[in-house]
Amino acid sequence: MSTQASTPVRPTAPDAVTTALALAITAWGGDGAGRSDQAKSGGAGKVTVTDATATELEVTARPAKLVTLSEIDLDSALALDVKPIGLTAGRGQKGAPEYRAGRPGDRPVASAVTGTDIEKVLRTKPDISLAGQLADHKVLQQLKAIAPTVVTIAQDKDWKKALDLTGRALGKQNEATAFVAGYDAKVAELKKKLGSNAGATVSVARYSAKGTAVMQQGVFISDVLKDLGFKRPGIQNERGQGHSTPISDEDIKQIEGDWPFIGTLAAKGKDADLFAELKNKPAYRQVGAVRDGHVTEIDGSKRNSLGGGLAAMSVLEDIDKAMTT
Repeated sequence: MSTQASTPVRPTAPDAVTTALALAITAWGGDGAGRSDQAKSGGAGKVTVTDATATELEVTARPAKLVTLSEIDLDSALALDVKPIGLTAGRGQKGAPEYRAGRPGDRPVASAVTGTDIEKVLRTKPDISLAGQLADHKVLQQLKAIAPTVVTIAQDKDWKKALDLTGRALGKQNEATAFVAGYDAKVAELKKKLGSNAGATVSVARYSAKGTAVMQQGVFISDVLKDLGFKRPGIQNERGQGHSTPISDEDIKQIEGDWPFIGTLAAKGKDADLFAELKNKPAYRQVGAVRDGHVTEIDGSKRNSLGGGLAAMSVLEDIDKAMTT
């Protein structure tokens, strides 16, 4: 279940896009084909990367102006200490997800889970765009007319692979390798600290105005929990059809587990009120882990998103705090 961003991305009229792209290409001093031929000629400072769609692209070896068009792309760039000049908004948020708030600085939003605003990307004049799992051929072609555009997320949505590809595209592959090594070391350390909670059953759910949903297999958070060797309850062991699976109040026992983690998209305001609403539901109060005081409220922007390296590290910190103290 995908949550709509609070600030919708404005659709761009095809004629306006075509005109804008034509003006931009003219300003570069040639047409799209000419620019591509120049890159293929082996100009100085160029490298070739193969993206998640097996497409080869020539990019600037150390691009200075980056646009990130998915949650993982923004996370990966910041993990590699690269601040994009245009970014994607977090789910249900106007800017960067809360757990990354402040890290990218004040940057224009060029994308959200609802789609990409081509005109805003064009205005940033990027050297390279990271397009996440974008599969819309027409939009990809428009983006590639502006700058080399790398699809970073494969069908398995593996954040480590996406980070490695981002590192190669940004000339920071060594940093990407070091980051993953640091994550693996943190996982090993945390598994030792868990003590009697090692191998516990961990549940992950989200709560919104639409109700409760659980996270199943095939999503970011489930991969992190698998790295830690945790078990999952009920349908959370199965691969879901989408991002998350809605459950009814009558079936709220699906969040049962030794340690449930329940997130909203914001820790304050309306979502906080919604969480108080969940706590008042009779079925929720009957969950064993609720009675035992083992429920942890979390920032859903890192657990319920496509994730990334920084999100993974933050999840480890949450688990460490909740389950080892």
